[in-house]
This record gives sequence, C-alpha cells and structure tokens, in this order.
Amino acid sequence: MDQEINSIVGRNNSDKTRLINILWDIQRQFGHIPDNAVDSLAAALGMSTNDIRETVSFYHFFRTRPFGRHSVYLCDSVIGRMGGYEDVRAALERETAAAFGSVDADGNFGLGDTNCIGLSDQEPAMMVDDVVFTRLTQAKVADIIGALKAGKTPAQIANPEGFDSRSAAYVDAIVEDNIRQKGPVLFQEGRDYKALLQQVLEEVPDELIDEITLSNIRGRGGAGFPTGLKWRLGRDADGDEKYIICNADEGEPGTFKDRVLLTRSPKDVLLGMIIGGYAIESRHGIIYLRAEYWYLKDYLEQQIQDFRDQGLLGKAILGTDFEFDIRIQMGAGAYICGDETALIESCEGKRGTPRIKPPYPIQQGYLGMPTIVNNVETFACISRIAEKGGDWFAAMGTDESSGTRLLSVSGDCTRPGIYEIEWGMTLNQVLEMVGARNPMAVQVSGPSGECVSAAKDGERIFCYSDLSCNGSLMIFDESRDLLGIVREFMRFFVDESCGICTPCRAGGVDMLGKIERVIGGRACQQDLDECRNWGALMHATSRCGLGTTAAKPILTTLEKFPELYQARLVEPEGPLLPSFDTDEALSGHEQAFRDLVEEARK
Repeated sequence: MDQEINSIVGRNNSDKTRLINILWDIQRQFGHIPDNAVDSLAAALGMSTNDIRETVSFYHFFRTRPFGRHSVYLCDSVIGRMGGYEDVRAALERETAAAFGSVDADGNFGLGDTNCIGLSDQEPAMMVDDVVFTRLTQAKVADIIGALKAGKTPAQIANPEGFDSRSAAYVDAIVEDNIRQKGPVLFQEGRDYKALLQQVLEEVPDELIDEITLSNIRGRGGAGFPTGLKWRLGRDADGDEKYIICNADEGEPGTFKDRVLLTRSPKDVLLGMIIGGYAIESRHGIIYLRAEYWYLKDYLEQQIQDFRDQGLLGKAILGTDFEFDIRIQMGAGAYICGDETALIESCEGKRGTPRIKPPYPIQQGYLGMPTIVNNVETFACISRIAEKGGDWFAAMGTDESSGTRLLSVSGDCTRPGIYEIEWGMTLNQVLEMVGARNPMAVQVSGPSGECVSAAKDGERIFCYSDLSCNGSLMIFDESRDLLGIVREFMRFFVDESCGICTPCRAGGVDMLGKIERVIGGRACQQDLDECRNWGALMHATSRCGLGTTAAKPILTTLEKFPELYQARLVEPEGPLLPSFDTDEALSGHEQAFRDLVEEARK
C-alpha cells in the first residue's frame, strides 16, 4: 500500500495543503480510507496520523470503512420529504437489501442519508457515486438498482446517449436547469469573452475597482458585503501572493442557483474571477466546488481549459504581463464550509472550522495571504458590470440594492426553478409569478434566513434592507406541518455544526429539544421564553454565521406564527416544567441506591 499512497501523494506534489484531494484519491482507489493508508499517508506527508484522522472524520463523504461497490446517498431535506422521500427510502432498502447506514450482504450497495444536494426543484433526489438522479419514484428506484445489479455504471444509466462528461449535454442529460425567467444581467448568450477581457486589460486596475464600486454590487452569497470595497481592500493589502476564491459550496437548503449558473454560464464566472485577479494583482484562482456537484467537475475543467486554449488563462494573458490561472478544489460534504474562513481552512487541507476574525481573509486568508472570497453569482455579475458599466448595473433595483437577484424557488408552487428578478419586487409579486398554491409560509434564504407569513408579509420587498434573500425561497402551503418543518431545520443545524464553540454546539441541541417538546405537547410558556433568550445568546456569542442564525427557524416562526406554538402549550403543575419526566429522571436510581446499601453491608 505504501507504493500506492506514495504515487497518489506524488500526483499532488507532496503538498499537505492538498490533503482533501489526496484523501479523495485514496477513497476512490480503495473504496474508503483504510487505517493503514492513513499511516502511510502520514509518513509520506510528514504529518501525524491524528492530524489526518481529524480531517477525515470532519467531512460527511469520507469513509473509514467499506461502503459498498456503489455508495447511495438519498437527499433528506424538507422539500424531499414533501415529495415522496419516505417512499423512495423504503424502495432503496427493498431493492438493495440494505438498511440505511449499512451495506448489503454482498457488499454491492451502501445506503446513507445526506442533507440538501442542490436539487430542491426536482426532488426526491439521490447521489449514486458521482452521479445524481432526480424526480425519484419507487419504480424509478427499482429500475436504477436493477441496472446497477446488471453491471451498468451510474453514468450509463443517467446518460444513456453516452455524452462526454466534459460537455453540457452530459449535465443536461442528468439534471434539468429549470430556468423559468431570465433577466437583463445573467444567462446572456453569445458573449465574446476574449474581447471583453481585452477591454478589461486596457483599463487601470484602480479604475476598474472604481467601476465595481459605482455599480454598488454587494456579495450574492448572503452576507451582502460591498464588493467594490472588498476588492479595494484586497488591492491595498500587502502580501507576496494574493488569491481569488469562488465559493461554490452551495449548501443552504433550498438553494440551487449557483448550480445552474455553473452549468449555463460557467465562463461568466471564470471571467469574473479573472477580472478580480487583474484588479487586485493576484495570479491564483480557486473554485471551491461542493462534493455534491462532482458531476459538474469534468465539465468545469473543460471550461477552464477552453479559456487556457484561448489565451485567457495562464501566463502572458492576451499578450500582456498579466498571469492568472484557476484550479478546482473539491469539498467533501460540510455545510459549514460555506463560511469563507471555514472554506479557506478546507482549501488548506484541514477541518472546515471557522476562524476567529480579525484578521479577515482580505488580510490573512489562504496560506496566510490576502484572499478575496466571492460567491458564484457575484463573479458572474462582475463579468457583466465590466462589460456594461457600473452605472448600467446601479440603475436596476433600488437605491441600496442594485442589479438583479437570482431566486431558487421550490416547494408548493407550480413552477419551481430559477428566476432572475430586480431587487424591489414584492413577495406577493414573486408568489404569483411562481404559481404558489395557497401559500401559508415562505422560508426566505433557507433555514438560516427568515420564515415569513404569506398573508401578513406579502407587500414586503426583496432588498437588502427588507427581505435580503440569499437565493433560496421555499414555499409551504396551508396543508404543511410548519412546526415539523422547523424541527427538520433545527436537526440540520445540529448535524452541520462544526462543534468548535459551545453556543452553537450545545445551543442547537437544546433548541432542537425545545421544538420537540412543543410538538409533543410537553412545553409551556417558559420553554418559549427560553427559546428567545437562548437564541439571542447564540446570535451574540457564536463564532460564525451558522451559530448566529441556527435559532432562526424557531425564532422567526415564533414571531410570525405564534398561534401554532400556543396551541401546543400546556400549563405546568407545580414547580417542575411539563417537559420534566420524574419517572425517567429517577429511572435506575432506586436500584443503584439498593446496590450501594448492599455494598455497604458487605
């Protein structure tokens, strides 16, 4: 095994910061990451085995035990549960003869659950090895598993025409893009990227950043930090090297806009990154691509190579002294890596643990050097601003929220998919546009965002000062158990916490316990008061955005739909909370006391 591990390490230039890539290579070769492979890897990289194991254990898709010839991960999300998840789950167990979390007796199939895989517009969905299957039914599951048993690969089943995995046709064969409404900024066809970049390289970098600032564009990943200011700070920062990172770790449940942008407008994103590199004098670009989008990797690699072949990436770009190239860094399954500092840690081959700020990435980011991290949509917009000008972009939207916004719409509506809207539209206008059916609640920006009432909040506006949507819009009609949905969102945050800080690690578990008490009819008003207090504490003291927003599913529904909570409350009898089970608390203590007495007598 030492020889095989050394070969893998050699292909990665013996670079311990590429540990995630190396671990993927090992898992692909052996089907999992064996203990003796960790020992060999530690020796080859000059690392401790514990350092490697802590990275392996952090990521959902790394396996330390065999998991079958085919690994099957079924998306367990709120939207999937609304569309037949339970039936599909039962069909998978029946057809594979494996229970979830285990491998069948013949070692052919390993079954597991995973959180949202960016396909909320076409769930239920699952991953089989590197390929996704959508709109699953029991019959479709039977066909897929039957074909795998007959010796077909997942790619052959999903792509019967045999399209090259580097082509858009391959991606289209397995996943729909569901672009429902195009706007004036994104998904534009027939762009001359060479001419556009030539135009950019004729500008002075400072003037280019001024144009970005003039556009008033803010980051499309959720935080909404002014992009022009970030780039100005990046240009002014001191460092031997600087880095541009595209955050394509689209893990927020209900969000899939970046998936569609990377499919339909990948070169817009690449051009935006190149423009960023030119503006801050960086030579290095990284696309951090979530593992759930592995089926896009070959296609995106080809898009990057196309740019290299055209002289738009590499050395002496378009005959100038500007040098810039882009590589793809695969993730391994961790929602927390959507946080820019956790993402940087992952790029360096470590656990995706958020860093304490300051220093900020713009000061000390990847490998300790100044680093700009922007979202996929942000870079795509930048490529259009460079072409049309800052004034053009700023003229759209509202005074404080310029340009357009991509919405990933799913749930109870007749037309789920991707919509490009100008900031300033009302919630009612969007609900009508997507064909919402008897909407009761709308989850804006995923579980970390805000749950609003369709009846009370219909005239609220999509903009940074009101409904600051990060791209996810999940619609729930009057038939849905909203408290059950809240419980699933809280489970998501508990599952995805990195565990580094107590408010998030412990607070999430406690808040999940509270919503379970409410649903079980064992909560009183004090429980709700404690939810508010604990939620405020988590927001104020957690290290990163996951912890600060993890209580929102409870807090925002408690604000908008208090009647749902009040209807489940009971009055306490005596000094103890209704949720306190005396019998359970004392269970075992009586026997323990008797044992102690008997021991004392002896």
